[in-house]
Amino acid sequence: MKRISQTTTLLATLLGAGCALAQGFNDAPPNGAAYDQEPAFAGQTRAPALPDDVALTQAVLAEGLDHPWGLAALPDGSWLVTERPGRMRVIGADGAMGDPVQGLPQVDARDQGGLHDVAVADDFERTRRVWWTYAEPRGDGQNATAVATGILSNDGTQMQDVTRIWQQNPAWASTKHFGARIVHDGQGHIHVGVGERSNPEPRQLAQDPQATLGKTIRIDAIDGSPAGAGIEGAMPEIWTMGHRNIQGAAMGPDGSLWMSEHGPKGGDELNLIKPGRNHGWPLATYGTDYDGSQMGQTQVEGTVQPVYYWDPSPALSGMIFYDGQMFPEWQGDALLGGLQASAVIRLDIEGEKVTGEARHLQGIGRVRDIEVAQDGALVLITDEDNGKLIRVTRGD
Repeated sequence: MKRISQTTTLLATLLGAGCALAQGFNDAPPNGAAYDQEPAFAGQTRAPALPDDVALTQAVLAEGLDHPWGLAALPDGSWLVTERPGRMRVIGADGAMGDPVQGLPQVDARDQGGLHDVAVADDFERTRRVWWTYAEPRGDGQNATAVATGILSNDGTQMQDVTRIWQQNPAWASTKHFGARIVHDGQGHIHVGVGERSNPEPRQLAQDPQATLGKTIRIDAIDGSPAGAGIEGAMPEIWTMGHRNIQGAAMGPDGSLWMSEHGPKGGDELNLIKPGRNHGWPLATYGTDYDGSQMGQTQVEGTVQPVYYWDPSPALSGMIFYDGQMFPEWQGDALLGGLQASAVIRLDIEGEKVTGEARHLQGIGRVRDIEVAQDGALVLITDEDNGKLIRVTRGD
């Protein structure tokens, strides 16, 4: 692994108004067109392309990461990064790469498994507390998403007092759809969005209130005790149900909780998460199966519609709402990583409706997670064999 000199890797990306309008990300026909799929309301998909005249400059801070997945900012300007094979490391603001942090639990790193999201406490400077999600091996080829917390040593080399505070149940023999993003609610709890394990049989458990597959959960951030929505007949940590594979999550400027998830072939969703809601999967979807067959209905009684959906799929990942000084015209906009789209997707959201979409840095790589640096720059990671930590600044 290497630190890369910023002076040799600067690339300017000019996104003029005409360029943004000509990006063509809404030009492809929907996968669901053969089934006469229609949005439930105007603006639910294919929002107008946002014009933009901001010049963006990229600098690769570090490369050689092995499928990085989670990214968290530290108070000193450095970054905590997870790598799917089971490593977590500190990378300095200058790109200096630390050795893997010791003391993490074993992960099942097959296929989509491994070490996933990472989050730090608001008072990290004092407590040095860290949370992470991972695919936990459970024996006989089975596994499930788990959440752990620990204290990062002052030198950033050791995770101490490690405690697993939550396990997804039931475990399953699958290597797909673990989720799993972490969001703090500011009240001493964390929300975690977890997948339904992909296979046809466990997929149905997204509608089972006695299973935590395909759910969002809310637990105490320290001891993992359940703090769910109080859904009748449901496990006590469940907040919402009916999800496929949540890959992005963030608190909006007004304190509302948003999550994005992968659809099958098309049907990626942006959802406003409110307690007790059923988001429909696998009964309701705007996606089709990978063989092109219809999977469900687009509207099902008792389920809520996504605020926005994509068809074809950009393969959504990490998500933030921009809050910084470098890009004032983006203030409050949602920024989502696009894996298949190889871009940063920006959404203008007014209330509970998406009113515009732009795609920046197209071709940059599989954007897995995004954060905002202290100076308002974007910092992102690309989920690839040679994954990169990239800083994006204003270039005009």
